[in-house]
Amino acid sequence: MLKKNRLFTPGPTPLLPAAQTAMAAANVHHRTADFKAVFQKTLAGLKTFIGTNNDVILLASSGTGAMESSVANLTKPGDKVLVLTAGKFGERWRDLTKAYGCQVEMLSEPYGQTFTMEAIGEKLGTNGNGIRAVYVQATESSTGVRHDVETIARRVRETHLQGGDALLVVDAITGLGTTRFDVDGWGIDVIIGGSQKALMVPPGLAYLAVSERAWKRMEEPHSPAYYFDLRKERKAAAKGESAYTPAIALIAGLCAALDFIAQAGGGDLAAGRDLLIHNAAVAAAMTRAAAQALGLSLYGTSPGDALTAVAVPHNLNSGAIVKEFRQHFDAVVADGQGDMKGQLFRIAHLGYFDYLDTIGIIGALEHIIAKLARPANFQFGMALQAAQEVYARCGDPKAAGV
Repeated sequence: MLKKNRLFTPGPTPLLPAAQTAMAAANVHHRTADFKAVFQKTLAGLKTFIGTNNDVILLASSGTGAMESSVANLTKPGDKVLVLTAGKFGERWRDLTKAYGCQVEMLSEPYGQTFTMEAIGEKLGTNGNGIRAVYVQATESSTGVRHDVETIARRVRETHLQGGDALLVVDAITGLGTTRFDVDGWGIDVIIGGSQKALMVPPGLAYLAVSERAWKRMEEPHSPAYYFDLRKERKAAAKGESAYTPAIALIAGLCAALDFIAQAGGGDLAAGRDLLIHNAAVAAAMTRAAAQALGLSLYGTSPGDALTAVAVPHNLNSGAIVKEFRQHFDAVVADGQGDMKGQLFRIAHLGYFDYLDTIGIIGALEHIIAKLARPANFQFGMALQAAQEVYARCGDPKAAGV
């Protein structure tokens, strides 16, 4: 049969056709009124998509560039910071803060786990214990686990009442568009996103919403920053420009993606964002039910909706499953990362995935498990039936209250 290449990875994700068209047509200079209008519209759309009144900064970089900027601009060597890590990308916060000379306090949990509020409370104490910033993932995409950002934010805020001044910085690169956040209400000081995730655009853009508390912190001495000087970018953005040459085509694609999301919400971008989140939740629930119907175990606790991480049977290596998806169906799923390589595979749901994509990847999974694992009492259709039952219950966003 014919095979079409399909990405089911948690970044890059499938590209939105309208964004591809906009990128191909983006033959403008970045210091013109035409581009200024697109840039300002994109920044305004990002504020709505994130759900914040805070200023948003757009950088021509991967998400890691935005992560680095939130260390360089908010800390100085010797500052005490708290890093919450339970996976590969939490470890990136550890490495970044150490690279900038911070005194790094770690709260580490095993891959696949999340944090107890008691453990976070011990690290923060009643007054923050001198911690200047807390760095955490919203969704740890190496394991699929979602961390409880709302409760973490509340715990950080409690320390402010006793004189603490810790800022909360959240890597939501796979969280935005798959998770509901109340950025301003919860008191998130910096929240980070990336173009290649739920926004359905190629890699190369990172964005941050930055609170007034965080902008005030930048007035204090901090590590050197040049390209990632956020105050410089804020000053330029106020004039409808970027400080340096922007990724023109990617910004045009991002603007088109935000338009597409707004159209899904009947012209309301916030409503469209909520539908996008619901879409990821339904696809995730279908996939989890399908995997369990095949006798597979989900990996980790507190699964998010950006992706589903599935543990493989002890007699299998997840690399073999990833290879079967690619060779027989031209579908790209992700292996485990770091210590989890060979132990799990990951199927993404964020962005431009729909019902038929989800049904298709589940059907392929049935064939692969039948071939490699040969589970007892296996029948074709058992995973698909489980997924269909989930969709029948919660596939309608109106019935789900979205």
